[in-house]
Amino acid sequence: MRQTELPGLLASCVERLDLPSDAPLTRGKVRDVLDLGSEVLITTTDRISAFDRVLSTIPCKGEVLNTLSIFWFHSSSDIIANHVREEISARTVRAVKCRVVPIEVVVRGYLTGSAWRDYQRTGSVSGIRLPPGMRVSQRFDSPLLTPSTKEEAGGHDRPISREEILSSGRVEKRLWERIEEASLALFQRGTEIAARSGLILVDTKYEFGLQDGQLTLVDEVHTPDSSRYWFADTWEQLYKEEKPQRELDKEYLRQWLLARNWSGDGPAPEIPDEVRLQVAWKYVTAWETITRGEFSPHAMGAEAETALVRAQWGRPSAGPVAR
Repeated sequence: MRQTELPGLLASCVERLDLPSDAPLTRGKVRDVLDLGSEVLITTTDRISAFDRVLSTIPCKGEVLNTLSIFWFHSSSDIIANHVREEISARTVRAVKCRVVPIEVVVRGYLTGSAWRDYQRTGSVSGIRLPPGMRVSQRFDSPLLTPSTKEEAGGHDRPISREEILSSGRVEKRLWERIEEASLALFQRGTEIAARSGLILVDTKYEFGLQDGQLTLVDEVHTPDSSRYWFADTWEQLYKEEKPQRELDKEYLRQWLLARNWSGDGPAPEIPDEVRLQVAWKYVTAWETITRGEFSPHAMGAEAETALVRAQWGRPSAGPVAR
């Protein structure tokens, strides 16, 4: 895809599905989820959030996230089952309904982002005490698993330690051990595949659910929304010079917001089109770099996507869960 194509797609961003008021629809920060009983239709919109607030829309974002997740679901199906049953469009899938585990699992390979900010204040990350004298963008000897709570819309997710997860009864010990094992295996697989494309998978977030007692990977995986990517060829030099890394994720938007003294509280600054387009290009570039293919947007607007979802509403199940 050429970057010059993106301005023409600003008008076709999908902010939301326009379904009847009685539709069993739930809206998250990015996804519109239609409840079908034992299954759900998940539409990944073009909404973008930062610091737990929905801020704007980004051209192609929903298509990038959905199709890139499909790529990663296929690439990790030997590690863990996932919730996708059928691909409906470039941004909508039919998925098995799972009982979602109320914890988001963040795996970190490098000291950066909120982990770096926490380390500067406390010397710890999610209750894990780190050695003194660590530097920004430093690689950990082994990945850190740093969970966070999964709060309702409008709430702020917060770091939570393994000890608190178990002592509070949020997740029972045997299940949590399975989640830890799957998370580290997924991160290792993501690291290996990203490296083939000259990228570093810096950190990422996983969400899990249970379907008939089977641990299942849900939501998204290794996307620019849920993950941080750096270019491998410049990591070491930039680390030594303590300069910002070249990234392919939405950290660009976070830094733009932080530069305007906004980190989630109070009125958010309006995001101009030039920033939206820059973020969009980072998403597209991430897709093309990771998959080593050419991204081709379908550019279905909200009306067409809504019609497609309405046609699926009430349709019989697609069959066995995709692996």
